[in-house]
Amino acid sequence: MTDARTLVTIAVLGGTGKEGSGLAMRWALQGYRVIIGSRDAERAAQKASEFNEKLGGNYLTGMANAAAAAEAQFVVVSVPYSAQRQTYEAVKDKLDGKIVVDVTVPMQPPKVRTVHVPEGKSAAQEAAAMLGEGVRLVSAFQNVSSEKIADPAVSADCDVLVTGDDADAKAEVIHLVEAAGMRGIDAGPLANAAAAESLTPVLLYINKKYGVHGAGIRITGL
Repeated sequence: MTDARTLVTIAVLGGTGKEGSGLAMRWALQGYRVIIGSRDAERAAQKASEFNEKLGGNYLTGMANAAAAAEAQFVVVSVPYSAQRQTYEAVKDKLDGKIVVDVTVPMQPPKVRTVHVPEGKSAAQEAAAMLGEGVRLVSAFQNVSSEKIADPAVSADCDVLVTGDDADAKAEVIHLVEAAGMRGIDAGPLANAAAAESLTPVLLYINKKYGVHGAGIRITGL
């Protein structure tokens, strides 16, 4: 009997980076079809090959961002804030009706430990405004350290705040959070993404202040 997950394709744009690659490998090991997306198709294929070697199997494929987005039901965008608009503009025509998971944090290097609130109030809200109502945009994974998820065999030990205005899309993304080995928390409408995004520089500050790696969050009382 075919596992329903094998029929679901997740494209991770920015999947060559630390955060995106960690999520991609975790989902691939759970039976999802996962495509690594990059601006450069050759680089995407090369990194997918490297990740497959690490995992010991033929789990991932690599494509240019637009091709990856066209084939997927879920499109995860894990790129620096400076590349967010360019990434969405390149794939916008491939996203209608799909669930898009925005992982962007509006940081302004070198002040990555100081909260920056963008003109659009949050990176997720800016993405939603760019993409329009035809895209089911959900914000998640901003508070998960790439160090925590780099090794799929290691527990991430972290909760994930999931925000969005489409309740069904949020529920689907919470399933993906669980598949990646974390607990998803419905944190309200997309406007609340501003709070989740702002926690990232706070966690980076805590990492430096206390000499730890990969500080995360836990929601107590649930």
